[in-house]
Amino acid sequence: MAKINGFKAYDIRGKVPSELNTDLAYKVGRAYANLIGAKKVIVGHDIRKSSDEISEALIKGLNDSGADTIDIGLCGTEMIYFATPYFDADGGIMITASHNPPEYNGMKFVKRDSVPVGYDAGLNEVEQMIIENDLGEISEKKGTQASEDVMIPFIESLNKYYDPQKIDKLKVVVNAGNGCIGPALEAIENKLPIEMIKVYFEPDSDFPNGVPNPLLPENRKPTIEAIIKNEADLGVAWDGDFDRCFFFDEAGNFIEGYYIVGLLAKSILRYNPGEKIVHDPRLVWNTVEEVKAAGGETVVSKSGHAFIKEKMREVNAIYGGEMSAHHYFRDNTYSDSGMIPFLLVLQLMSEEEKKLSELVGEMIEAYPCSGEINSTIDDPAAKIKEVESKFSNGSVDYLDGVSVDFGDWRYNLRMSNTEPIIRLNVESRKDEKLMKKKTKELLKVIRN
Repeated sequence: MAKINGFKAYDIRGKVPSELNTDLAYKVGRAYANLIGAKKVIVGHDIRKSSDEISEALIKGLNDSGADTIDIGLCGTEMIYFATPYFDADGGIMITASHNPPEYNGMKFVKRDSVPVGYDAGLNEVEQMIIENDLGEISEKKGTQASEDVMIPFIESLNKYYDPQKIDKLKVVVNAGNGCIGPALEAIENKLPIEMIKVYFEPDSDFPNGVPNPLLPENRKPTIEAIIKNEADLGVAWDGDFDRCFFFDEAGNFIEGYYIVGLLAKSILRYNPGEKIVHDPRLVWNTVEEVKAAGGETVVSKSGHAFIKEKMREVNAIYGGEMSAHHYFRDNTYSDSGMIPFLLVLQLMSEEEKKLSELVGEMIEAYPCSGEINSTIDDPAAKIKEVESKFSNGSVDYLDGVSVDFGDWRYNLRMSNTEPIIRLNVESRKDEKLMKKKTKELLKVIRN
C-alpha cells in the first residue's frame, strides 16, 4: 500500500517543506472534513515558524469541504482537547511538532469529545484519500472562519482539579523552553499563591535555548541551575506544546515520570477512593503498590496515548499515567495535560507538608529503575527475540513488546512505533545494584 512520509502511528509529523507543506495541509483539511463529516472543526498551533502558513492552508481545506472553523491561535495541545467539546465541535486539529527540531512540524487530530484519531483510527484513511486524490467534492457552501481566544475558559476549566487555598506559598521554577506554556502560566499566575521563577518564558520560534524537550539531559541544566540559585522548592519544565511536564526536586534532581504516576494516583485517590487507575507496562511495581495503598484499582494498558485513552474509556478510569510523562484525566475528556499534574503536585506537597524529594524518595528507594534507554537497531524485532531467549526464565508478558518478571527484578523491551529503535526499562525491588547490573547485561546483548 502506498504511503506518505510523515503519517505516523499517532499523528502527522515531518520536515517542512519536504514532508509537510501547505499543499499537504490543504489536502489533509479536505480529506479530514469529509472523512468525519465535520460541520465544525477547532484549529490551533504552536510557536513554530511554519505553523501560521500550515494553519492557513489547513483551514482553507476544511472550509472548502464545507466545515466551519474556529481558530484558537497559539495554544497548547490540551487547549484543543478542551476547545473541541467546549465549542461542541466535530473535531480538532493541533499544528505542532512538540519537541522535534525547529525544521519539523506536524498535526494531532481528535474527533467529537476529543477522541483521538491515530493511524489505525482514521489517519490511514486520510492518507489513502490524499494518495488517490479522492478528497470529496468542494462544497457549494463553503465553511466560515472564526477566531476565538479560549485562554480564560481553559484556565477556569482547571479549577475542578485543585484548590488554591490548599497550596502553600512555594517558590517554583517554571521553564517554558520558549514553547507555548508561557501565556497559560501567566493566565493562571494570579490564581496561585506561589512565586514563579520564570525561565525561557517568551514563546520564540527560533528556540534560542534549544528545542523544549526536558527528557534530554542537556536541556535540564537551566532548570536545575535556577532551582539552586533561587533556593526554590520545586522545578517544572514543559515540552513545546505543553502536553507533558517534568519535575525537579528542591536539590535540582530530575524525577523520573514513573514516580510521578504513583504520586498523581495517590493525590487523586485521596479524594476519589476506589477508582480505577490505568498505567503502561514499562515500569509497574511502584504504581501498583501506591494505587493499592490508596484504595484504588490498577488496570494495565499498552503504551501510547490512543491505547491509554481507549482503555480509560473502557473501564471508566479516573486517571491514566505513562512513565513518558503523559498524564490523562477522565474529567479532561480522558486527554493528557501538562497543566493538571503541575497543579496536583503543588497541592500534594502543600497538603502533606513535604518536599518533592520526600514524596518520591521512598518510591525511588523501593523500586529503583533504569529510566527508558533507547538503542538504534537495524532489525528491532529480531533483537527483541534474541534478548528474550537469553532473559526469559521468569513470568513473560507480551502486552507491549516483551515484559519479563523475575520476582526481584523485571524488564520491558519494546519497539518504537516510528523509528528503528528499541526501548528498555528495568526495575528492581529495593536493590539498585541489581537493577544496574541487569541493565548492563541487557544492554550488552542489545547493542552487541
